Order: sequence, then structure tokens, then C-alpha cells
Amino acid sequence: MIGLPCEEPPIALRIWLSSAGVASAQVMRMLRDNPDAVGVRVYGTNVDRDAPALGACDVAEVEPRHVGDAEYADFALDFCRRHGVDVLIPPRRLAALAGRAADFAEAGTHLMCSPPAAISVLTSKTRTYEAARAAGVPVPPWRSVRDAGGFLAAVEELTADGERVCFKPAGEFSAFGFRVLDDRPLRIRDLLAPPVPVVSVGAVAEALERAADAGETVPEFLVMPYLEGPEISVDCLSAPGGSVLAAVARAKQGRYRLLLDDPEPAAIAARLVGHFGLAYLSNVQLRHRAGRPVLLEANPRPSAGIFQTAFTGVNLPWAAVRLLVRGEPGALPEPRLGGRVAVTESAALVGAASAPPGAAASGPSLTPVDGGRAAARVGQVPAHVPAQVAAVGLPAVGLPGVPIPAVGLPAVPLPAVLREEAAATG
Repeated sequence: MIGLPCEEPPIALRIWLSSAGVASAQVMRMLRDNPDAVGVRVYGTNVDRDAPALGACDVAEVEPRHVGDAEYADFALDFCRRHGVDVLIPPRRLAALAGRAADFAEAGTHLMCSPPAAISVLTSKTRTYEAARAAGVPVPPWRSVRDAGGFLAAVEELTADGERVCFKPAGEFSAFGFRVLDDRPLRIRDLLAPPVPVVSVGAVAEALERAADAGETVPEFLVMPYLEGPEISVDCLSAPGGSVLAAVARAKQGRYRLLLDDPEPAAIAARLVGHFGLAYLSNVQLRHRAGRPVLLEANPRPSAGIFQTAFTGVNLPWAAVRLLVRGEPGALPEPRLGGRVAVTESAALVGAASAPPGAAASGPSLTPVDGGRAAARVGQVPAHVPAQVAAVGLPAVGLPGVPIPAVGLPAVPLPAVLREEAAATG
């Protein structure tokens, strides 16, 4: 099979991380430091040529921005053919790619993607909640709205028992558009507290009315209870068809992530993954309401924070690649749970620290093949690179064969002449 040896020496596996975000650099490290010692050549693309993760790639290019599904799929197929990509791991544009798996296979590329039907459901929170409820998964109450009248009626109904509510788009918008609805007057302690995306009920109703008067297209929004407890994120590895092979639940607690030794979140995630038939890497997010976990959302893609699961001793990204290419994930150790991980930050100087007087700073010069790194032109400002994590109160639980230094994970391979790490765990 491609890239994964039996008796012959390891050969390089060409893996493309499309839409590579900030945290992708840590996933690249996990793929390179795989337990099978297979050589990996990482390809990365982003719509932003200055995306920091591109500096950690062996080959980097720019993706087309604001294009339709068919055009994006054609770009992806062309990229795979030009570079001989063995594995494509897309975190976005799944709807554009899921139905083209046969085309990618013909090009020699294994596409890591769940079935199109599941992606269609999970890109809508309304359809997700309806399907999850039918599968017996606990979901919070919600109301779908598109106009001011429906919005005000939903708020009145859901706040009848004094519960705070929130407002967010029903589609795939990440955290964009999320607002906590609150008509209470501001207090001094509110002004001194960390900022919260708060908006009044009246302001939202007026915005919806103005949009209707102007003939604007209003997307579907949800009104639902605002759940203030810590978010629980469950990263799952599953075989095609939805059989879960590994699941790691982690809870956010400020700058810390708790690696939960609690079977309930993993069981809920496994039920969802099985119901939707999700394959390879997926993520389920939960919060508690009235003392029990309820579904926030389910994503048919790896989470941005999946690299934090390395501290359980399981390399989920590599296991998924092996499962995709070889049909089996290899030996999966029992995850080491119950510890705490501190999220820290790293910074790297790429190129010169400042541009000459009167010169404009420019981003990396990205070429299809650039000797293993995205070349940095003189004048680029220092890049912010991915959040790192450090085990707190844990045994040495990292990637197989990779020790954990006191301040966090080893630095990602960036073209840096200066590297600073700040353990910002306050």
C-alpha cells in the first residue's frame, strides 16, 4: 500500500493538509513523528499566503478564495495530480470534496472524508439536532428563526423559566456570529471582566427587520439556552461505517485542558459517530445542562485542538492516515487519561525582524517546491505560530519516542533564527 511499508524500507508519504490553520503545524509534527517511522512530506495550502502554518510545510501554496464547490474540487484534484499527493486531509470544504472520492482515488490520492450524506446533515445545526435527537442523543432545546417576529417569539419561549439564551448561525460559521442575548444593564464588574460577545434582544430584532426591509438574504439562525459550563470536546477515530476505535474527551478550563477519565462523553460521541457513519477523524462537542451533557455540535473533521490528545499517548492523526491507506490503524495504546494539559504559546522570527525604511513588509514567497520550507522574504514581520501544550501533573505522556520538555512540545520545524516560548498558563 502507498507509503506504509511491510518489509521494505519506509518511503515518504505525501500528505496534504488543505486549509491549514494555525494548529495544523502541530498535526504536521504528529504525522512526521509517527510510530511507524514512515517518512512524511507535508503539503499545506491556505487562502492566505501569510498563514503561519504554511511555514511549517515542506511544500506550500495558496488556495483559491471565494470559489464554488466544483471549482474548489477541480483545484484540489489538480493539486493532487501535480504533487503526487498520497493522502488529503481536508478540515474545510468537505461538501465540495466528499462526493469526489472516486476521482481522487483515480488520481492516486486517498481522501480522508466522511460520507456526503453525513456531511450534508452536519453542516446544519438544525438538521444535526433533529437527527441526534432521533438517535437518542440529548440535545438542548432550540428554535430556528429567520425574521424578527420568529426571533422574539423564540426568546420569549426559551426565557420563560429565567434561562439565559444565545443566538448563532445554524450553518458552518465556526464561532462567528455567536452572541449571548442579555438586556441587563452593564455593571462595573462586567466592564472589568473578560469580554463576552453580548448583544441585546432589541438590537438583534432591529437588525433582522432592517435586513428584511432591504431585501437582504437572511440565513437561518438558532436561539437556544446559553450553557456556561466548560465545553467538552471529544476527538474520535472511527472506521468507515462509524465504528469508533478510539475517543479522547477533553474539557476546557481556562488555559488548561483536562483529559477526562469519564466514559459518558465518549459514549455519546460514539453513538453520534455510529449514527452518522463518520469515518476517520471527527469531533463532538458537549456542554452540561441541568447536570447532564448535551450536544453542542458534531463535526465530520478533526478538531483544531486534536494535537492536545498526544499527551494521552495516542497519535490519532497518524492512526487515521494508516487506517485510510492500509485499512487498519495499527496498535492503539490505551489512552492515559485523568491529567491536565496547559496551553502555552510559541513565537518564531521568520526572516528579518523589520523591513528597511520605506519598504513594505511582505509574506512568505510560496512555491510548489521550495527545498522543504516556505521561503521568507526579508521584511516579513515575526509570525505567530501554533499554541503549544505542556503536561501538568502527568507522567511523560507524549508521542511515542518523543520526550516532553518542561516548557511544552518540541518546536515545530520552522525557518526560525529566534524562538521564544511563553508558558502563558495564567
